[in-house]
Amino acid sequence: MSVDFVHYLLFSLSLFCVGVWGLFLNRKNIILMLMSIELLLLSVNLNFIFFSVRLDDLAGQIFSLFILTVAAAESAIGLAILVILYNVRFTISVENINILKG
Repeated sequence: MSVDFVHYLLFSLSLFCVGVWGLFLNRKNIILMLMSIELLLLSVNLNFIFFSVRLDDLAGQIFSLFILTVAAAESAIGLAILVILYNVRFTISVENINILKG
């Protein structure tokens, strides 16, 4: 059974919707916010890869690797901010993030 290209795009759209839903409905926990941003980037990567395969062009797959690099850096910086916030306030609540101003 062959899976149509539309099914791949619907899967990517569902991942994007879950990421947006998790980002906007959860504003208390920074870990879930970071996971939602990662889901958004994953769905964009899937779209680049699907269209790259469909159009027989390698540029989308290369661009997807760059996005994965940015996502890894975003996760590392987000977790570093999380550790600093926990060391200062002993909580990871997003409401107290403004205390990190220099």
